[in-house]
Amino acid sequence: MKMIVAPLLRIFFRPWMEGAENIPDEGPAIIASNHLSFSDSFFLPALMKRRVTFIAKAEYFNTPGLKGKLTAAFFKGVGQLPVDRSGVRGAGEAAIRSAVAVIDRGELFGVYPEGTRSPDGKLYRGKVGGLARVALATGAPVIPVAMIDTEKVQPPGQVIPNFGIRPGIRIGRPLDFSRYQGMENDRFILRSVTDEVMYEIMRLSGQEYVDIYATAAKRQIAEEKKRADAERRAVQAEQRAEQKAALKAQQEQEKAEKAEKAEQENENKA
Repeated sequence: MKMIVAPLLRIFFRPWMEGAENIPDEGPAIIASNHLSFSDSFFLPALMKRRVTFIAKAEYFNTPGLKGKLTAAFFKGVGQLPVDRSGVRGAGEAAIRSAVAVIDRGELFGVYPEGTRSPDGKLYRGKVGGLARVALATGAPVIPVAMIDTEKVQPPGQVIPNFGIRPGIRIGRPLDFSRYQGMENDRFILRSVTDEVMYEIMRLSGQEYVDIYATAAKRQIAEEKKRADAERRAVQAEQRAEQKAALKAQQEQEKAEKAEKAEQENENKA
């Protein structure tokens, strides 16, 4: 990643970074970033001097086929931690324990508080859980990070990235939540910590903030698209019906004209 991918990214995309001095040269910290594109998982860890261990969805590790194997190899190679997002509490607890272990080793732990990629470039509500609980359980500082324009480099669902776009990384000052240490089971404190981090990410990124979860926004967008598709199909069906009716009327008129002409010819012969 550092020796091969990072130089290639710098050559082809010329990414910029602000606030690199806010990343400590040593010691543990939590990197909390917005999530605009799959390419975030390349730009952010590749351009930082220190290794960042992120939690990645389990699907990246167990998807079948050649693409799935290559994806799993990449995430395993850069030390990412698989997490099951199906809502099973035991899986979430295991992910938090793994994250705490990263912090205990004095390393950088990365997390996307939104829990998934933004479907439309907006910043969505941070999920209460991993970020705040790890921060309060360990006392590690939280460093807010804003990815800029990575969704233009590789929009969701697009495999080949767009060249000619210069993405950026803006790193904020560390946030200290040691005053809440040991209160990781208080949901109100967890929400307060998460919202403070999301506010800093919003300030750094300049994104519009939407106070719902990104997963809910994705469902809404999918439902709206489904409704729009249904309406479009209904309009198309109506148009086809009208065209069919018009064609039938035209054929009947031509048939009538043909019959009238034949009758006239018969009368003329008579």
